[in-house]
Amino acid sequence: MCPNVQLRPSRRDFLWQAGGGLAGIALSQMMQAKTHFPAKAKNVIFLFLPGGISHIDTFDYKPDLAKHHGKETKGANTITPFFGKRGTVMKSPWEFRPHGRSGKWISTLLPHLAECADDLTFVHSMISRSNSHGPAIFQMSTGFVFQGFPSVGSWISYGLGSANENLPSFVVLPDPRGLPPCGVANWGNGFLPAAHQGAVFGGESAPIADLRPPAAVTARAQAATYDLLTELNEDHLRQYPGDDQLVARIKSYEMAARMQVSAPEVTAISGESARTRQMYGLDDPVTRAHGYNCLLARRLVENGVRCIQMYSGGHFGKPRINWDGHEDLVANHGKMAAGMDQPTAALIRDLKQRGLLDQTLLVFTTEFGRLPISEGLGEGGRDHNPEGFTSFLCGAGLKRGFSYGSTDELGCKAAENPVTLYDFHATILHLLGLDHTKLTYYHNGLQRRLTDVHGNVIHALLA
Repeated sequence: MCPNVQLRPSRRDFLWQAGGGLAGIALSQMMQAKTHFPAKAKNVIFLFLPGGISHIDTFDYKPDLAKHHGKETKGANTITPFFGKRGTVMKSPWEFRPHGRSGKWISTLLPHLAECADDLTFVHSMISRSNSHGPAIFQMSTGFVFQGFPSVGSWISYGLGSANENLPSFVVLPDPRGLPPCGVANWGNGFLPAAHQGAVFGGESAPIADLRPPAAVTARAQAATYDLLTELNEDHLRQYPGDDQLVARIKSYEMAARMQVSAPEVTAISGESARTRQMYGLDDPVTRAHGYNCLLARRLVENGVRCIQMYSGGHFGKPRINWDGHEDLVANHGKMAAGMDQPTAALIRDLKQRGLLDQTLLVFTTEFGRLPISEGLGEGGRDHNPEGFTSFLCGAGLKRGFSYGSTDELGCKAAENPVTLYDFHATILHLLGLDHTKLTYYHNGLQRRLTDVHGNVIHALLA
């Protein structure tokens, strides 16, 4: 091969030449996947429901709630709520019915997801370290209850790299009504190279902010500005070759240039059929926003995006727009479920009918569950419950129509096969071909990892 003579190296050549430190590491990690063993899943979609969706009103059927409705809990069964207002046992306002060949009992609150019962893999014995929203959400998002640690998506991006250099490896789709507690820190890169932080896509009206230059800026002017900026950045990187944030910034400019061509095609849904639009609920104002995010998640998977983090709910102010059903569970969960249920079930069906579910992992989770007692005498809400709640997985490498673990007779505490978030994260990484004990990054004298020094893969879930 004959070498090309250039007055100055290309941006990619320069980054490789300057890669003696973190710059080279960051770039190499972005360019190729390095699994520890064959992966079951190539992509992962996280659907996070901030606020704490009630397990005992959705997927964890507890007939004893009706039997003891209105009674106080005493002795060993005494329950201390987060806000200290201890009410009486409260039955579910929704009826539970068996579904599918698996006979899984699911409440009438989620009729569309109930139809997918035989494709779902439930974990009914989840436990969290905190009963406060912020720390609990952080633990689910990063493995730790404190800020400053990399998100799950960042670890996956760091471990597997990108499957499409024209799109980010880690994309975040927030609920357009508001961000979850602590906002962007939930998809931050922490101490990992900055290139692995989540790239936020907005709602349907403006999926990617500032993708196009202002109308007054000509293509020639934009190119000249970009070339000058690149030259200044490269000069700076020569002086500071270990500046991974600068490497990420250079890569982001390159990515942005490529995305001006590729992203509009991915984010525009005008070419989707009327049947698909109806399936996702795009013609209904109640389901449209989440429906668009779900449809976009499918399109991102089709285009090789490694990790998508999607939210249903987020705003904790007034009015509360999340699953934190303290005052009126029927009103809160009823409203949130109306917008989430149909589009989420549509995503599962769509992935399945397109042959993508066998290579995609869908994770449906919240930060904690709700207590089996009413929040204060005579009230119809439920308080926080980190000692037992439900998440489900769906897709590649899993036993489908399967339930693992259980809570006690009232759904208060994990009773059989408790699953920590470390176990949960270890299992997700395992399905992606990553050993959670080997996916590490040296920081402040320690080989850090998503699961800290804990965690065991839940092999009982694996097909």
